[in-house]
Amino acid sequence: MSVKQLIFRNLKRNLKNYYLYVFALIFSVALYFAFVTLQYDPAMNETKDSMKGAAAIKAASVLLVAIVSVFLLYANNIFIKRRSREIGLFQLIGMTKSRIFNILTAENFILYFGSLVIGTFIGFSVSRLILMILFKITGIDAIAALHFSTKALIQTVVVFCVIYLLIMLMNYVFIKRQSILSLFRVVSSTEGKVKKMSWAEIIIGIVGMILIISGYYISSKLFSGDFTTMTELFGAMIYILGSVIIGTYLFYKGSVSFIFNVIRKKKNGYLNINQVLSLSSIMFRMKSNALLLTIITTVSALAIGLLSLSYISYYSAEKMAENQVAGDFSFVTTEDAAKFSKALTAENIPFSEKKIDVIQADANLKKIMDINLEEIMFDPKAMTIPVISNKDVPTIEVAEGETIFTGYNDMLQKFMSLKDSGDIELKGQNEVIPLKYLGLKRDFIISGYFTNGGQPTAIVDQKVFESLQQDVNPKIQKESSVFVGMKLQDEANLDKANEIFVKMFGNEDRLKSSRLEISNGQKQVMGLIMFIVGFLGLTFLITSGCILYFKQMGEGEEEKPNYTILRKLGFTQGDLLKGIQAKQVFNFGIPLIVGLFHSYFAVQSGWFLFGTEVWTPMIIVMVIYTGLYSIFGILSVLYYKKVIKEAL
Repeated sequence: MSVKQLIFRNLKRNLKNYYLYVFALIFSVALYFAFVTLQYDPAMNETKDSMKGAAAIKAASVLLVAIVSVFLLYANNIFIKRRSREIGLFQLIGMTKSRIFNILTAENFILYFGSLVIGTFIGFSVSRLILMILFKITGIDAIAALHFSTKALIQTVVVFCVIYLLIMLMNYVFIKRQSILSLFRVVSSTEGKVKKMSWAEIIIGIVGMILIISGYYISSKLFSGDFTTMTELFGAMIYILGSVIIGTYLFYKGSVSFIFNVIRKKKNGYLNINQVLSLSSIMFRMKSNALLLTIITTVSALAIGLLSLSYISYYSAEKMAENQVAGDFSFVTTEDAAKFSKALTAENIPFSEKKIDVIQADANLKKIMDINLEEIMFDPKAMTIPVISNKDVPTIEVAEGETIFTGYNDMLQKFMSLKDSGDIELKGQNEVIPLKYLGLKRDFIISGYFTNGGQPTAIVDQKVFESLQQDVNPKIQKESSVFVGMKLQDEANLDKANEIFVKMFGNEDRLKSSRLEISNGQKQVMGLIMFIVGFLGLTFLITSGCILYFKQMGEGEEEKPNYTILRKLGFTQGDLLKGIQAKQVFNFGIPLIVGLFHSYFAVQSGWFLFGTEVWTPMIIVMVIYTGLYSIFGILSVLYYKKVIKEAL
């Protein structure tokens, strides 16, 4: 057999065994080329006024290179060790190490650069689709044309050539360092098995679970008032991060084996075939993969958490804009309101209008406010809030000595929670008016211009309002003291009305606001972040899923003699497959479930900083991630089915 025949024979066998690696490589190249093409696409100029689109794509491409590089180097490390026996046989028949390295280099060159060509073509083909998705998510009205960038091609080739050289360097170092004898023992030495549970491992397992649970507990108390200074808050965040990551590592190092060992002890060592193939295998292999599983779990949790938070903000954009504008359009000068009203009437767009007088007053809220963080901007004894009359809000009734607050957002409620009742004081320039506080309503009555984006609005009796109006403190008053809100009677006219608004006033003016403009602005920014995080998360999901799949391939080949013995003892293919299915549920399910728990507690601790709705966006992200991740578990079961079939 010639060297060329040997190369192509090995290439054919490797392509058959590691087709998922080739797919991941092609996918990585395609995604990177598409991302870089976006960076140089002229259509991205449409985003320059609303967001730094090209810069964000460039930053994402750097992160993408890091993810892909780590995956390819790690996968190559797995493959070169799996082929250690083959390399040892080549040396036994007289091949030099340099000759063997040249053969491997030729094989990798054909496989790697073949995938590079295919991936580049696919990336170019789908670049327009990706650009259309970006424009759809961000709401940008631009034409997405198919654009080939020579700069993107050169950058892609350079990046993946560097990765290829690193892979070859890794192979060269591996071959040079190994003796013939050690090559036949590489797999057995790297895939260490734990034969017996020690007390140290039991303690490690318990400590791991304690660290994770304590991290979860502190994250649930992060903004509840238990940490009252920025130093304490920062320290708590550092502890959460450290305890969860270290706890996750110890969990894989000892907790999993400890839990399964307890289950086995309860059965007095009598395990059926399914339990032998699932529980026992997990117990003996989880420890050696602890670091890998910790990295996969941590980055999965990070991807799910960031995607959930960005989707929460994107999902909540319309509601937050509605709260900020308190209608479809808001004005703080009657002249602008009259001008816009005249334009809507001329276009036959029906609308309703409300006008509310607003004054600013210092309020002593100490008796009704629990400050959860001392180092904040607001003093509960002298907090400036807007005040309006109940005459302008017919749906809310208050007596002369009473007040109701409205329009308090979730973020401020976390940092400065309000009680259900109590006594407050509203201060004018000279007088102080004591009032009985009756509670908080969620409705936003006036625009964010008066509330600074989230402070509560006090609704008082008309007599109290007039008294404060005559005694206003000029130092704390806004430029305007009137709010004019407009609500369209038909939502279908909103786009047309917004076009009129933008033509008349532009889209950046704190004295005039459009709900649609604010919503679109937030969707553009968060849509871009969600787009980038989503694709990076998808890349990591595929690469990490492939790594776990490759590990299962190795375990399957190593355990093949055991399946042969079990088949000869009379166990059917179906009997063995049930145990394998349970094993894959644990292998892929444990990192996934732990990652989902990590991301859940991370999102729950601070979702209110990003939007108004948490459950729907978070559940959608988790379900999609779980579904895609499960594909690799299914592929692993199919591979084991093939191994079991060939075992006899």
